[in-house]
Order: sequence, then C-alpha cells, then structure tokens
Amino acid sequence: MSPTALDPAALAAALIRRPSVTPKDEGALDVVAGALEKLGFDCHRLVFGEIHNLYARRGDGRPNLCFAGHTDVVPPGEAEAWSFDPFSAAIRDGVLCGRGAVDMKGAIAAFIAAAERLYAARGRDFAGSVSLLITGDEEGDAVNGTRKVLEWLGQRGEVIDASLVGEPTSAERLGDMIKIGRRGSMTGRLTVHGVQGHTAYPHLADNAAHRLVAMLHALTEAELDHGTAHFQPSTLQVSTIDIANPASNVIPATARAVFNIRFNDCWTSDQLERWVRQRLDEVGGRYTLEISASGESFIVPPGKLSDCLAEAIRRISGRAPELSTTGGTSDARFIHAHCPVAEFGLVGQTMHKADERVDLSDLTALTAIYHAFLELFFEPE
Repeated sequence: MSPTALDPAALAAALIRRPSVTPKDEGALDVVAGALEKLGFDCHRLVFGEIHNLYARRGDGRPNLCFAGHTDVVPPGEAEAWSFDPFSAAIRDGVLCGRGAVDMKGAIAAFIAAAERLYAARGRDFAGSVSLLITGDEEGDAVNGTRKVLEWLGQRGEVIDASLVGEPTSAERLGDMIKIGRRGSMTGRLTVHGVQGHTAYPHLADNAAHRLVAMLHALTEAELDHGTAHFQPSTLQVSTIDIANPASNVIPATARAVFNIRFNDCWTSDQLERWVRQRLDEVGGRYTLEISASGESFIVPPGKLSDCLAEAIRRISGRAPELSTTGGTSDARFIHAHCPVAEFGLVGQTMHKADERVDLSDLTALTAIYHAFLELFFEPE
C-alpha cells in the first residue's frame, strides 16, 4: 500500500464512531460519501421516510458493478457486556473493536479502498462503472432502504449489471464461504381461541393452551423437506409462546405463539402458508393466523460473478470458498431480481454480539481480495 493510499482500517474506524443504530444515520453516510467523492464518484443522498441511503457511481459505461451494503447497525445491548465502548473504534492487539466492525462497516471500508486501488492502477482507461448502494435500513424493516433505491434507479433508467454484497459471509476464516443464494423467511403469528373456565371444571371450558400445544406439535413434528442441491432442509422454529394467564386455577381463553420458517427452493411463502393452515385445521379449534414473508428463497447459479470472486479469494488467501446459501436474509433478496448477485465479506463470528471486532489483517486481506475481484471482473473478454 502506497503512503497516500486510503487506509481501510482508518475508514472503518471513522464509520464505527458514528453510532448509526437503525434507523439513525448519525453522519455515517457523510463519511462514506466524503471518501467516495474524493475518488471521483457522483453521490446521491436518498432519504425515504426516516431512512438515509446513498447511491454513488463512477463512470457511465457498462457493465455497472454495484457493491451493496449497509451502515446501520443493531443496538449494542447491555454496556456491561462489552469490554470496550462499542462506538469508540478502539484498536487492541491488532484488532479493530466496535459495533459494525464486522457487520458491515469493515467491508464498506475495504471495498472503497479496493476501488481506489483499481482506479489508481487503471487510470482513465477503464471500461465499465463501479457503483455503491449503501442503505441505513438493512437491520430494520428493510422497507425504505435497498428496495426503494432500486426503484429509484429503475425510474432513472439506470441499470446494475452485477452486484457484490459485503455481508460477513466467511464462517471460520476469511475466504471460506461465498453466498450465492438465501433461504426465504416467513413468520406466523398464531392466536388460538377457546373458552375460559375453572380448572376444576374443564368440561365447561375449552383450553386454548392445550389447543395451542397441539397445533405447535403438528407444525414442529413434520419434516418440511430433505433439502435440495444448493439448500439445507427447511426448518420451522417456535420463537414465542404467550398465555398471559396470571391465575393458576383459570383455564385460558386465548393462547398465542410466533414461529418462523426458513425455507428453501422447494417452497414459496404462499405454498407454505397453505401447508401451515392445513396442519392447523387438522388439529381443529378456532384460531387466527397472521403470515408475513420477508423474502423468498433464491439461488444465483455460479457464473462470472462468483467465478471472479472465488478466483480472487484463491489468489489472496489460497482458499477455495464454499458456495453456500446458509444463514439469514440480506438485501441480496431484493437485488437478485435485478441482476446476478453474490455475497462475500468478513468472518461473522462476532456480528451482533458484544465485543464485535475484526482483525486488522483480515481488513487488509479483504481489501486485497476486493481489488483482485475488481481487476478480474473488468478484464477485457
């Protein structure tokens, strides 16, 4: 790295010092825009509702490769659980500490530093464009973030040809995993209705708690599928059960539960909803069910994007990354409808945890991987 090159650790630290807990921005996007404008990017600040977003692009040629990410972070939680100030960006023994270091301010900084190196090496003789879509709504409802920016781009007639999402996909070591798809996520809010009564006279009542237990058993005992070529088996997990009954001698009239299904490409959310309702109807009893799906499953078949990324990882780290669909959802679920997308970033073992942190050596290596990826992606065919 030349003495004047952008330092990804310094930029990541500047971002961490902005306590941008969803939906607050706290100047985080100012830091990103300031760094990009120095590199010749045209920056557009886009505010939808209370969410701040940024779209930046350098060049007007094709292909347009877009790095997607988010500056918003989850709350730090209890202060006593941390051994350092979560927004101080402290550096200890070669480790950058703070909320967002891994998820995913470190990756944003690494990509910007990699873009600087690309343009320094190629100068003006460069076909294609590099862009960044950075949202402040990935950790929240994801309503006024990436989806709205993509709609804005469509209204402008601007096309993204491929996208790299910088989520922390590495499992154990940097470079061991690329995400080429994601499972869908569906949440069910189940309310079972019975008849209140005295526990000594159950024949005069209809215990909603008993019916709820039977319904949850019917859902959890079933095997949804066996998985597919690129996906693990779909899973259903109960996340809450609430009877809200303060008296031990009263049969409850109402019982509630929330469950979440992470599903593969065997299913759509509509198909799953029909399956759930059939299972509940077989148990019997009165119930109401509210269903919401935050994303459908998707897979992007291996191609140029994942090939270039895998080769860049091999060159820098010597590793052959697994092409995976594991984990939760990300904004790739919105982007894949517009262009091929792959996800790759830092090791995610401390994301969303107290004492979130990243090795400075991983930041350096990630910057080198992103730079190698950019060089490979824009190689003349």
